[in-house]
Amino acid sequence: MVLCRDNRDKHEPDACGGREGEDSGVDVLFASAYSLRCDEKQARIGRPYPPLGTLFAAALARSLGYAVRVFDGMLAPSADAFRRELDAHPARLVVIYEDNFNWQSKMCLTRIRELAAEMIRFARPRVDALVCNGSDMSDQPAYYLNAGADAVLLGEGEGTLIELLPILLGANSAGMDSVAGLALPDKDGGFRRTAPRPKLVDLDALPLPAWDLIDLDRYRTYWRQRHGFFSLNLATTRGCPYRCNWCAKPIFGRQYSVRSPENVVEEMKWLETLARPDHYWVADDIFGLVPGWIERFGELAQAAGLHVPLTVQCRPDLMTDATVNGLRKAGCTRVWLGAESGSQSILDAMEKGTTIDQIRQARTRLREAGIECAFFLQFGYPGETHREIEMTLDMVRDLMPDDIGISISYPLPGTSFHNRIRAQLGDKRNWVDSGDLDMLFAGEYTPEFYRVLHRRVHAEFVTRKALARLGAVGRRPWRLRPGDVRCLARTVRHGWAWWRLRRRCDQLRKIGPAPPNNTPRLPEEVFQTGSNLGSSSV
Repeated sequence: MVLCRDNRDKHEPDACGGREGEDSGVDVLFASAYSLRCDEKQARIGRPYPPLGTLFAAALARSLGYAVRVFDGMLAPSADAFRRELDAHPARLVVIYEDNFNWQSKMCLTRIRELAAEMIRFARPRVDALVCNGSDMSDQPAYYLNAGADAVLLGEGEGTLIELLPILLGANSAGMDSVAGLALPDKDGGFRRTAPRPKLVDLDALPLPAWDLIDLDRYRTYWRQRHGFFSLNLATTRGCPYRCNWCAKPIFGRQYSVRSPENVVEEMKWLETLARPDHYWVADDIFGLVPGWIERFGELAQAAGLHVPLTVQCRPDLMTDATVNGLRKAGCTRVWLGAESGSQSILDAMEKGTTIDQIRQARTRLREAGIECAFFLQFGYPGETHREIEMTLDMVRDLMPDDIGISISYPLPGTSFHNRIRAQLGDKRNWVDSGDLDMLFAGEYTPEFYRVLHRRVHAEFVTRKALARLGAVGRRPWRLRPGDVRCLARTVRHGWAWWRLRRRCDQLRKIGPAPPNNTPRLPEEVFQTGSNLGSSSV
């Protein structure tokens, strides 16, 4: 199988996403279902990123000569937006292709699952064929096939898509059973799998994402109004070779593939002309794992005159002096580390392969290099009691990262964690949205305890950060700024919340263990049947 690089001189898109001068219609409409308006927590945070995985797939189809468009669900103004897109620009084939680099898509949220199903039901009678790809599609192919999809692309979808497009569009008479990497419906309402497909290795053979097929101006305006800067997403790798037993890998698996530094710099140069970002979020699970890659990337970025700062994700044990120095040269300003817990016994149970000392050393090295350090934390893992929770809080208090992100242990199919506690799962197997935070198995404490704990830890963290800032001002009062006055008000507000939430946590902790909460939250009428695809209350 040969993947074609995009030739932009020959395939420069017009306003419809097809080739220049071509108005004969749309061969393939690529669509992403995830929508910020359907995820209250993410809408409140307000940090949307374009559907990068969708743009890779669309660019590949365009490089093969197909006329393509992209429906970007992230900032879609209403539930009717997809219907209006398909009515205005009829397509022969619809591919619902989720952003497989976006952690929100990886969470397999039921609200987005239902929205994707509504999109399938609306589009299927209006097109020749419809297929889909994404983490939830790979986990639950029967659901999407029963909704009307002709096939589900399992795992990494580009290689499968290359073989499937000519069959679905009538240029090849072969049957879909001949294509590896598919789930196809059977007559009993289930599904059958075709042969497994090997993972892509040469990522440089893929065309650069079709950034020009989405409204980047809208993202820029949104970001600058909410945050004062514009952040855009990149992906330099696929897969993760580590064995954290709660981490689902339905798309890229444990194989680790990496783009060349030259290829990434080429994309960044193009984006600085096209999109003018102020910051890059690098969506890799593990950034720069290949020895020497970061150093070479930094050299090339500097030589090309690229100065847009990066935020990346990595592991504490990879933060060696050489890696941190390479990150600094590459323009990295923040590293998110999977710290997870301040208890070594919990890290060992998770099979993280890291130690508390490595977390501490990583924080120190990054601080000394002038790079901010943020921690991902996870509560509720089996075996975690009040003692282990306090150890995590002590670690945060001691090391004072620049930011924290908190989640509750979430068993997803395909993980050994899920296999171990599967017997405890009830009817509810997935979160409704990213703010759900339900304990889907029998945890140490009630689901309400973990929701309150989530808010309590954030309130304490913000309060301590504000107190540290005010302490610095107290040593130099002549440098008082208006922002310091706002900081004082924030300290009082969050400090009061911290005290109240801590008391509530203590009360809930005394209740003790509880069975999982398998009563799904009401979807607030976000999804309705019919061709209007529902209406959002968010």
